[in-house]
Amino acid sequence: MNERIMIVDDDKDIREVIQVLLSSEGYNVIEASNGKEALELVDDDTDLIILDVMMPEMNGYQACILLREKTKAPILFLTAKGQDSDKTLGFSSGGDDYLTKPFSYNELNGRVKALLRRYHVYQGKSTTQEKQIIYKTGNIEVNSAKRTASIDGEKLNLTDLEYNILEYLLMNKQQVISPSQLFEAIWHEEYYYGANNTIMVHIRHLRQKIEKDPTNPEHIKTIWGKGYYCE
Repeated sequence: MNERIMIVDDDKDIREVIQVLLSSEGYNVIEASNGKEALELVDDDTDLIILDVMMPEMNGYQACILLREKTKAPILFLTAKGQDSDKTLGFSSGGDDYLTKPFSYNELNGRVKALLRRYHVYQGKSTTQEKQIIYKTGNIEVNSAKRTASIDGEKLNLTDLEYNILEYLLMNKQQVISPSQLFEAIWHEEYYYGANNTIMVHIRHLRQKIEKDPTNPEHIKTIWGKGYYCE
């Protein structure tokens, strides 16, 4: 079955361009002109959402928060707003990746393929019977079969990327994980220098959820110049 991708953008021309590009790759593409329409169209068959930020009535960040209540499908922000603060807001709203305009076809296609691959790998993983493996550090516990994380027995509300990062670091406890190693393991893309900012944003959000003092972390530590370390 062809993957189903929803394009959400109030600009008809941009929707048409992306629709042509993705349809040529064999994807089943649907379009929404605003966040409200996207909320009405999204369903369990939606595999990926490409979401603009600057839209009337409901911006992309607001739409993303509401879409997250209805789907676990990856959300790729596609927007002209490329400041770090914009990316941070996008990730904290529940987005999985961020691509700024103007973009190249190859870059868009690469991001789409990576997000879909990761989504289906983990989606399949959650529906198969697997041996339960528990990873722990301090009062944090990760159940890899159920894909859940808890602290002092209370379930943590993590995004898929935050969970994947935490699980990977716990799987490799007491090893320093370089940014390139972490990026390629979690995002399944070739590492590039700008990926550092993406990693740091997600690590910061993860620390805010698991650390008593995110500025002085006990669980996920930074080894300057080398990477991240989990005891």
